[in-house]
Amino acid sequence: MPITHIVLFQFKAEVSTERIEDVCSRMIGLKNSCIHPTTQRPYILASSGGVDNSPEGLQSGITHAFVVEFASAQDRDYYVEKDPAHRKFVRSLDGLLEKSQVIDYSNGSF
Repeated sequence: MPITHIVLFQFKAEVSTERIEDVCSRMIGLKNSCIHPTTQRPYILASSGGVDNSPEGLQSGITHAFVVEFASAQDRDYYVEKDPAHRKFVRSLDGLLEKSQVIDYSNGSF
């Protein structure tokens, strides 16, 4: 069953715009740099993201959102737990984020 992985970031106030843009580009770039250990091919089905532009005012400080789609929970689990490109990316966030949130779901599963 496909899995949608939503990642939300609030960057620290002192992080430069250039650094934020770099992080966001690398986050989207994981679609091509995360390689499945068996097929040796990229396994992220889709990746999108951007800066918040909601007028509702309910962001609680969150400034950037990303949506990553996987074909299965197994692919998502590999990404989160073992993928070297993803793990390197996560380490690169050290000291840059005030807050991050992640939520995953399977469409229609309530």
